[in-house]
Order: sequence, then C-alpha cells, then structure tokens
Amino acid sequence: MIKVAERAGLSVVFFVNGFVLATWFARIPGAAQRSGLHHGELGAALLGMSAGALVAFQASGWLSSRRGSAFATSVFGFGFCAALLLPAMATSLWALFGALVLLGAGNGGMDVAMNAQGLQVERRRGRPVLSSLHGFFSLGGLAGAATGVLAAGQGVSLTDHFFAVAAIAAAVLAAMRPSMVRDLPEHPGDSGARSGRAVRLPPRPLWGIGAIAFCGAVAEGAMADWTAIYLRDALRSTTAVAPLGYAAFSATMLIGRFSGDALRGRFTPRRIITTGSVIAAVGLAGGLTMPRPAAAVAGFAIVGLGVSIIAPVAFEAAARSPLLPPARALSAVATMAYTGFLVGPPLLGFVASATSLRSALSLVAVLCAVAAVMAARATDLRATKPPSQAWPTS
Repeated sequence: MIKVAERAGLSVVFFVNGFVLATWFARIPGAAQRSGLHHGELGAALLGMSAGALVAFQASGWLSSRRGSAFATSVFGFGFCAALLLPAMATSLWALFGALVLLGAGNGGMDVAMNAQGLQVERRRGRPVLSSLHGFFSLGGLAGAATGVLAAGQGVSLTDHFFAVAAIAAAVLAAMRPSMVRDLPEHPGDSGARSGRAVRLPPRPLWGIGAIAFCGAVAEGAMADWTAIYLRDALRSTTAVAPLGYAAFSATMLIGRFSGDALRGRFTPRRIITTGSVIAAVGLAGGLTMPRPAAAVAGFAIVGLGVSIIAPVAFEAAARSPLLPPARALSAVATMAYTGFLVGPPLLGFVASATSLRSALSLVAVLCAVAAVMAARATDLRATKPPSQAWPTS
C-alpha cells in the first residue's frame, strides 16, 4: 500500500515544475525586450528550449534506467532551477538561445523523470493518477503566472525574480526528495518504461492518438509562449496586464484537469477529446476575432478549459491499447505531445514574423479543430473500460 506522503510529495514536485516553467513564460516579454528581439528572433531563441529538451529526454531516460526516476527527477529538477537564472542575464539572441537550451534541458529531463515517477505511483496504486498530477502542474503554472503578474506590475527585475523563484523551488525539491518512490521491477515485456526507448515514437496504430496529443500540446505551448506577447504587442496592453492571458489559461487548465477523472467516469475518451478540442478551437477563434484585451483573455481561458483534458485522456487511452505495455505506450505518445509543446511555439514565431501574431495563433485554432475531427474518427478512443483496469499492479 502506497503511503500518502509519496503521492503528496510527487504532487509538490509537479507543482514546482509548473511554477518554475510559468515563471519563465510570464516574463518572456521582459526577456525579449532586454535582448532586443523581434518576433522572428524570439521564435529562433525559443527553439533553444526545444533543442535542450529533446536531448534531455534521452539523457533522462538513460539516467532513470540506471539510477531510478527519483534520482533523475532530483538531478534535472535542480538543474532546471539553476538554469532559470540564465535568461535573466541574456542580452542578445545567441545568449538567450544558449540560456534556453539549458533551461529546456532541465525542464525536459525533469518532465520525463517525474512522469516516470508517476507511472511508479500508478503501478503501486493500481489506478491512474497522472491526470491529477498534471493538475498540480497546472496549479503551479497558475501560481507562477500570478507571481509573474505581480512581479512585472511592481517592476521587479528579471534577475531578482528568477533568483528568488529558483532558490525557493530548489529548497522545496530537496525537501520532497525523501518522499519519492523507488522504481518497481518491470513486468515482463514492459522494458520500454525504463529504457532509452521511453522517448520513441509509438507504433503506427497509435499515431492517431499521438497526433491528437500533438495538436493539443501545440495549443498549450502557444498559450504559454505567445499570449503575453500578443496582449502586449498586438493589443497594446500594459506590462502588468500582458501575463493575465497565461494566468487565465492556467486557471481553466487547473479546473479541467482536476475534474477530468469525473468526466472519464461518464463519457468515452472520444467524446471528451472531441468536445474539448471544439471548445478550444471556438474559444481561441472568438478571442482573436475581437481585438480587445478582455476578449483575448477570455478566449485564452476557454482554450485552457478545452485543452486541459486532451493530453491526460489521450495518454490514458494509449495506455489501454493492447499493442504495447501501458508504460511504454504512454511514454511513446507523450513524446509526440512534448514535441508539439516544444517545437510548435517557435514555429509560430516564424509565421508571426512573416504575417502577424494573430494569424499565427489562428493556426492553433485550426489545429484544435483538426484534433476534434481526428478524435471523432478514432476507433482507439471509443473504449469505455474504466482506466483503473488498464494498469498493472505490483
């Protein structure tokens, strides 16, 4: 029987990850201004996070397989906190790019390792907990965004803000380290969960679920990276108002993810994802149509409500697939989602540079609509078996 402290400790770890990540997202406009970057250059700099994370996925899988996911979570978590200081000191494109490579590596490695910890908790409990853990990540994102709004409004420098967050986050991670669980032995045939293959693409029959998760993750990443920029540059909002877009998005993400388990008990995964994708597409399109800060913030909030349930439900649908052991299927589909989260926003920066940021964000609404169509046609999302029955027990 798993101790409550273990689940609570991992929830705090997810919260810290979301808080630190949102701290960066909320202050992107300030970092871009400090470095003197326009949209296209900022998009290029943001590719640094993608590059660092994609490398760290492999490194985290390797480290987790040899020293355990608890150890890897701590290593990459402390690295993530330390790397947060670097973007505050960048004064050029290449300096910011290099800083974001390290920040992305810390976040990407911590992401893989703490989700591997989540799988260990699920196996010990015999039912999924990833949705609620991701809820704590969203709660951390909301708190980090709110702190960013306050810091920006009070004129707190990037260096002071990031140093305070990094120090506190590292101290909390150190306090949570003893509560983390040791990795359980693999079930026969479940080698993908602990090997370097944890970050590979899923087999072709699962590409549909992976593509849906990819679309949802692009939307999530776009809201994180570009909402503050859109409010500041396109709608001429103040520095204090600009972070409210991501704060509203994080708040509704929190609501959606903590209510996700109840929805799964009443509706099929296909209906949940289809409805959520439609809500996100309509909300974003509406928010972009009316060029007012209040309308944009409301639209971003609706996107959060719709997108919140796409990734967790898609991951759990993949875990129910008979094609692969649950852990391997989930980690493979999650890789496609993380790729969308990391690569999509920088590409939107190039689109914004060639057209406008409103046009770039309109493509996100189109992707959400595409996800709705794919979900409506996906046979793998029709299952109604309770998610708890898909997970092995130790």
